[in-house]
Order: sequence, then structure tokens, then C-alpha cells
Amino acid sequence: MLWLSPWMRPLARVYCEALAGAGIEVMLVTSNQHPESDAARPYERVLDPRPKTPNTWRPFGRALAEVRRFAPDVVVTELVRDPRWLAFGRLAPRVQLIHDDRPHDAGEQRPGWERRLFDRWGERAAATVAFSNYVAGAIGGADVVPLTSDLDEALVPAFVDAEGRRDVVLIGRLNSYKNIEVTMAAWRAHVEGPAYRGDDLVLIGGGDTDVDLPPKVRWIKGAYSYADVLPVLSRAKASVVHYRRATQSGVQVLAMQVGVTPIVSTEGALPEFQPPGETPIGVDDVAGLTRAFDQLADPYVASRRGAAAQAHYRQNFAADVSAAALTGALDRAVVSRARSIR
Repeated sequence: MLWLSPWMRPLARVYCEALAGAGIEVMLVTSNQHPESDAARPYERVLDPRPKTPNTWRPFGRALAEVRRFAPDVVVTELVRDPRWLAFGRLAPRVQLIHDDRPHDAGEQRPGWERRLFDRWGERAAATVAFSNYVAGAIGGADVVPLTSDLDEALVPAFVDAEGRRDVVLIGRLNSYKNIEVTMAAWRAHVEGPAYRGDDLVLIGGGDTDVDLPPKVRWIKGAYSYADVLPVLSRAKASVVHYRRATQSGVQVLAMQVGVTPIVSTEGALPEFQPPGETPIGVDDVAGLTRAFDQLADPYVASRRGAAAQAHYRQNFAADVSAAALTGALDRAVVSRARSIR
């Protein structure tokens, strides 16, 4: 199997290594664009996906020759934007992975030429895979595979019991769709109410916001790595994923993986991923979000519900579970293409 993923390298690694563990020979063509990029692993080929940069062409040519020798039976594509990479996709039946049914905001809009080129390319894929029923329904005709976390399971911290629980986290760039205004209003109401236990709301990531941050909010600005995030996230009482617009969220599955309850809105596939009993909250429901903060302020409640979230993740979203479902989609694509050739 050849996997093409220039932007989501950690997630592609998790899938490739799970598939390799199941006996599939894998090669990943990727880039150093992701903040978690580091030294290439034996199955990785790292390229610079900027075709207008002259010194990127020779490494691309070498990689294409090597991939041809590798002779994949199936090609998986994920957010490919370099037109040169289309050549990799011609080497075998192709499975296209779709994470989002539409851009979250204007910052994610692609140029018109890029949409036309890669949308047509996507339509010619042997199969399409979505990571939620929500996205599958929006795009039509897709297999559904559960979305695993892009954190290697070997790096998951030990579960934190009630005595170690503190704070609530909001991870990621503070874009408009993150619903910051409603979150801050709910946090202010929580801090001023009787259920408050002295926690901070910790924002981790870049971006910008015009919303005034209330008391007991700390913002750790700028790019971050998992090494920075995990000590804060793993001991949190909750992770806020209460977005105004969403498909599914890697932050949501990451929180469950480390044993933290995600608080989500009713948008997109966020409700679909939640553990049993964890009710989504309307995007403008400040009172509902305040109640969620109040309930999870109790460290024993936070620990108990975090353990249930982790069990839900392991049963439904762990890498081996997701890779097994993906293997079925890959096999069907290969068989379907073989039949069409005959």
C-alpha cells in the first residue's frame, strides 16, 4: 500500500503502522509541513510539496521512481495539493480519504484551479472513505471508517485519577468556528457560580480573538507539540470542542484517548463520536455549557467520566479498530478495480 499524506503526517503514521502490524507492506509519501514532523521512519519518503520551488523536482523524480519499483496494489490519498503527486495516484487503484465535507472558514478555502483539478481527481477514485456518517452523508457514496487519534498509543500518558485532576482545556487555533464567545460566557458564569473549584480554562494554540478573556483563563499562545500539550491535557477535567461548525475533530478523539471528557456542540459529527451519556450542547446554549463545566468541576466526576471516555475510544476508535475497517475498504477497492478491468 502507498499512502500519500503531505499535511497529516502523524495520523498517516498511526494508520500505516497499524496496517503494517496487520501484515501489509506500506510506504508513506509525506512532507515536513506538520509541526510534529521529525526524522523519517524507514517506510517514509519525505518531499517538499511546492512545485514552484525548483530544487524540489529532483527529489520528487527519485521518489516517483522508487514508488514505481515498490509497485503498490492500492494507493491512499489524503489532502494532496501538489499536482505532481497525481503521478503517484496512477500506479494502482486509489482510495480517497475525506476528512471534512466543507471548509470550516474562509482561511481553509482552496484556490479555484486547485478545487477543479483535485475534485475531478477525487471523483475518479476507486473508493472514497469518510471518517463519520455525517461526512459520508454529505458527500455521498463513501465507506465509513472510525477516526483514530494521531497520537501514537505508546505516548499516551498514564490515566490521571481524581486527585490529579485540574483545569479545563481548549486546544487549537482560535478560529471563529471554535465558538470562543459562547465558551467564554459560559466559563465566566461557571467561575462566578457555586460549583467553581478553582480551575483555569487553559487555551493552547495560536490564532486571534476579539473576545475579552474572563478571569481564570490562561492562554498558551503559538505552535505547540504533543510534548507540550499532553501533561496539561491528560490531567484536565474536560476538553472543550464546542464548535460552531464541525465535521469531526481530532481534538475530540485525542481527549478520549487520554481519558478526558470532551464537551461538544451539536454540530457535524461531534455528537456521533461522543461516549454514551455525554450529551452534546447547542452552539448558543451558554447555560447548558455552564452546567457541563459545573458538573465536571468535581474531580471524581471528571475522573469517572474520563475513564468511560477512554474505554469508548479503545473500543471504537483505537488504531487497530480503525485500521481493520480501513483494510476492508482497501480490499473492496482493489477487487472492484480488478473486476472492472476484466
